[in-house]
Amino acid sequence: MKLFVPGRICLFGEHSDWAGGYRRINAGIERGYAIITGTNQGIHAEVKPHPSKFIVRSTLEDGTRKGPYEIPMEPAALLAAAQEGGFFSYAAGVAYQVLTHYRVRGLEIDNYLTDLPVKKGLSSSAAVCVLVARAFNRFYDLKLTVQGEMELAYIGEVTTPSRCGRLDQGCAYGNRPITMVFDGDRLDVQEISVPKNLYFVIVDLNASKDTREILNRLNHCYPFAENDVQRNVQKYLGPINMRLVEQASEALRKGDAECLGGLMKEAQAEFDTHLQPACPSQLTAPVLHKVLNYEPIQPHIHGGKGVGSQGDGTAQFIARDEDSQRKVVEILERDLGMSCLKLILHSGRRVRKAVIPAAGYGTRLFPASKAIKKELFPIIDREGHAKPVILAIVEEALSGGIEEVCIIVQSADRELFEEVFKVPPPIEIFNKLSRDNQKYCEYLLDIGHRITFLSQDVQE
Repeated sequence: MKLFVPGRICLFGEHSDWAGGYRRINAGIERGYAIITGTNQGIHAEVKPHPSKFIVRSTLEDGTRKGPYEIPMEPAALLAAAQEGGFFSYAAGVAYQVLTHYRVRGLEIDNYLTDLPVKKGLSSSAAVCVLVARAFNRFYDLKLTVQGEMELAYIGEVTTPSRCGRLDQGCAYGNRPITMVFDGDRLDVQEISVPKNLYFVIVDLNASKDTREILNRLNHCYPFAENDVQRNVQKYLGPINMRLVEQASEALRKGDAECLGGLMKEAQAEFDTHLQPACPSQLTAPVLHKVLNYEPIQPHIHGGKGVGSQGDGTAQFIARDEDSQRKVVEILERDLGMSCLKLILHSGRRVRKAVIPAAGYGTRLFPASKAIKKELFPIIDREGHAKPVILAIVEEALSGGIEEVCIIVQSADRELFEEVFKVPPPIEIFNKLSRDNQKYCEYLLDIGHRITFLSQDVQE
């Protein structure tokens, strides 16, 4: 199996993930709102199962190979490796969490190509964590949604010494923008479809910043503000940020690059006014502001702002069109010697619904289909579970990102299909099932909410 996971860039709403988390303590704080998207660059890997070990080979951006890192698929060994820190710790942390929550064997992951810059605010460590979570999910049929993979990657990364934010693992959604709402421990995600291509430039400022110092200073402003500086931080990360994200979401849905550029400029100005006094040593960011205001690129951009924790790390611009994107890259690399990445948000709607025809008579399988509907014939999945074939088809659709499934059935068979997906077994039978099969019953009822049935007597 080959997998690809992109990096992540926060278009709007930096710092709002952890700020919104403080609502667990102070409900008066506004929710956190952010818009993120995956980059066009990322981590490429080949994955195969292993009976007893977790093995990772890695390729750095410059082509240097590292590993193999080998460790037994045992909780104590994986936890120890995760807590040591370093590159392998991220993969080990996710593997530890997978093994803690699921019955799995080992995996061998060969990260054969990395074209994503590391330590540039693009969440390369989060991409590694999502890659491991997705590999286990696909190989061992864990039935995780994309958000489930994202959550597993998050708890895996915080098992390590890293203190990532909750928006980092949003790279699980790939190269499409999403809005994220952070309300204490609750996270809501919604995808955004753009009607036309939008062209961004991500710039490595070739400077330095102390992210820990930034986070330390800003976290001192929570959960309760005690002075004007702290109140300003909460104001920006609260109501001001909410308004900017809502307006930016609408601009993305309209494909309005000019509006997005104006919102980026406004977001940066508000950030400087409200957050810079809380950590002036890092957030004054002279290199960032020099690049944002660099005169030769102004005719080719609608606007720009800092990335991630801000400071002199990375900047982003939205270009006027594809040719302008190319010119911005050429100017910054030639004049300032800064490396740039192109990011294109492509238009097009993602498939969200699937229709499965299941109203046939099964004539080619007669006489077996006289005793049981062909869609309910049992098959054995990779984990040795016996299940009706229609369930395997639905699971495959959901694992591929489909959000809603419609099954077309004969009127007389509707109750039969609903029995599979929407009706729990009688309690006396449920109590006789193993714990794993009891969980499977709960899982079936959960996906049953995403399935509708269409029969001859339903004209919708």
